[in-house]
Amino acid sequence: MIVPDHDRAARYLAHINYYRLRAYWLPFEEPDSSGDHHFKPGTEFGQVLSFYIFDRKFRLLVLEAIERIEVSVRTQFAYVMGNRYGSHAYLNTDLFNSTSIYGKCLESLQQEFDRSRETFIEHYKKKYTDPVLPPIWAACEIMSLGQLSTWFHNIKLRRDRNDIAAVLRIDEKVLDSFLHHLSHIRNLVAHHSRLWKRRLTLTMLIPRRPKEISNFFNPIQGRKIYNTLVMLGYMRNVMSPGTTWSLRVRKLLEENSFVNPLDMGFPPLWKSLSFWNRKV
Repeated sequence: MIVPDHDRAARYLAHINYYRLRAYWLPFEEPDSSGDHHFKPGTEFGQVLSFYIFDRKFRLLVLEAIERIEVSVRTQFAYVMGNRYGSHAYLNTDLFNSTSIYGKCLESLQQEFDRSRETFIEHYKKKYTDPVLPPIWAACEIMSLGQLSTWFHNIKLRRDRNDIAAVLRIDEKVLDSFLHHLSHIRNLVAHHSRLWKRRLTLTMLIPRRPKEISNFFNPIQGRKIYNTLVMLGYMRNVMSPGTTWSLRVRKLLEENSFVNPLDMGFPPLWKSLSFWNRKV
């Protein structure tokens, strides 16, 4: 690898772990006759760093969308279940399928409750002792996205799941799959892991409806991030019509022309799709 500015490289390597940065130079390696990997001729440190910086900006865009969707689903989970079954609906085991999953969910929630220092939780602890756990609208706010996903998955009645999903204009099976998928993506982002060119271990169910979005997916690239981006963009537009989120994703890619969108699962003619040419 060519390192034109050793001082600059040393500064970055002092703050970016070697093995973290190594994930971004793997595309610049090629095997020799012995099977060992060497950098392709002409590879510069700055090229590797550019991919790292791009991925950091990309993760922030993804996280922004995930946070908005997470808050929305929390709200609907509390609204639908609370209005239909009461303030402590989640304490009713009859509303859920698997008792073992329910028990693990409740145990995890109790742990979150015990260590929470949120003002509304502290208020509940001081004022109430029965039930020990707070109303559903407070409880859902201390669940992690992974926990929320499991609670939703375990709801017994499809009607309840569909009513929660309805605000995002998708059916419950799609939301169930996507929440599980998003919890994986969020964990990657939270640990600053690479999203660019990553092969995802947890895929998402690609919806057939609504028609306004189904044609924009790329089913043959199910393990790349592209389909996630389409789903995030669609949901963001349902929540905030006219959002520029998808345009900002496109702009980031255009500003970093060294990034090949096909490596992220984008279809070859993605720029011609209306999804990436309007406020979505």
